[in-house]
Amino acid sequence: MALVTFSNPEHKDKTVYAVAGSHTETLLKLAKENKIAVNHDCQDGECGHCVVRVTSVDKKTQRMGYHLTEKEQTVLRQLGKLTKDEIDQLLLDDLPSEWRLACQMIVRDEDILVEY
Repeated sequence: MALVTFSNPEHKDKTVYAVAGSHTETLLKLAKENKIAVNHDCQDGECGHCVVRVTSVDKKTQRMGYHLTEKEQTVLRQLGKLTKDEIDQLLLDDLPSEWRLACQMIVRDEDILVEY
């Protein structure tokens, strides 16, 4: 089980348990199930309204690698969150991006902070 803390300056932080490993639980689905007001619109990775910043709660541990989807790469580049070179480097180093789309990111078995 993972602990996912959702943080937004306009709302009180909320930490929820997430069942990891199902490979179907997106951050957005988890947020909606727990009545957390993460912005979203299309819910399909096309619009970019659900962009979030994801970091590790435990600063001593490196986040698990999880590649950006093609949709995320396109939208995050359009939003100016990542450059093509940064995306290429993340893939080469097998590192996760701190910028994700909540509708695309699958929850892993790690404790994370999600800023929305």
